[in-house]
Amino acid sequence: MLTYVARRVLLAIPTLLGVATIVFMLVRLLPGDPASVIAGPQATEADIARIRHQLDLDQPIWLQYVSFLTRLLQGNLGISTRSGHTVVQEIFSRAPYTLELAIIASVIATLLGIGLGVLGSVRPNSKLDVTISGAAVFGISMPVYWLGLMLIVLFSIKFHEWHLGGLPAAGASDWAGFILPSTTLALFSVGLVARMTRSSMLEVLGQDYVRTARAKGAGHASVLLKHALRNALLPVLTAVSLQFGALLGGAVLTETVFSWPGVGRLLVDSIFSRDYPVVQGVVLVFAVAFILVNLVTDLLYAYVDPRIRYD
Repeated sequence: MLTYVARRVLLAIPTLLGVATIVFMLVRLLPGDPASVIAGPQATEADIARIRHQLDLDQPIWLQYVSFLTRLLQGNLGISTRSGHTVVQEIFSRAPYTLELAIIASVIATLLGIGLGVLGSVRPNSKLDVTISGAAVFGISMPVYWLGLMLIVLFSIKFHEWHLGGLPAAGASDWAGFILPSTTLALFSVGLVARMTRSSMLEVLGQDYVRTARAKGAGHASVLLKHALRNALLPVLTAVSLQFGALLGGAVLTETVFSWPGVGRLLVDSIFSRDYPVVQGVVLVFAVAFILVNLVTDLLYAYVDPRIRYD
């Protein structure tokens, strides 16, 4: 097991190097001059030139790239040109909000998606199954930002007009602020998890060992949960893990819509302010998160299915 983990970590190094190279090039293709943005509209050419020199933006692009990789290998993601804090401080101050949002949304999507998928597989092609499938397609098709805005209109604005209290439309001051953004993120994933669970359950329910369990007198619930669901979880586990990574990425739009103080909103603000170090650091953190999620998923396979071994 440890050998497998070590090998995966080593294989992740060229992936991260590729991500670092691509994001380094892409941020420098953004229109606008970071030095001009930092200096402000009243700055003189001398002020802008001085800032460009401080940020090493007057250096050749290849020299900037070498400096970037050198700092990266030392664990230094740089200094935010917008706040003056280190990129690590900026990210770590926002990361808890994004993680909480993604974890809550992932739990909601997993429980609701698996539950709906199992219900649909019990009576395939019934009215219930068709309704669940239709709702799943709707959830997959709806853009996150549009869904978030519609939830704000309904549960914040309309509920307030109807004197029903309403839910917070922005911020993370209390637990109520988690409801709308986490629901928005969860609905983005429920449909995919539900459809994957339904397909996997239908395949497993047709296997010989399920028919044997029924022939031996096992109850319906026992057949579904003990024999079918556990064996159907492998593809579902893959979908859930990939969706968790997608939730981290989807948080960029959701956090912007709900003014959520997370890493996603930090990324958007940094793009608008041409804060190169923060943009590069956030994208690298997202890449590391994807790699770790995939690694943990592979390790969970061995727990769900004892036949899988990483020797």
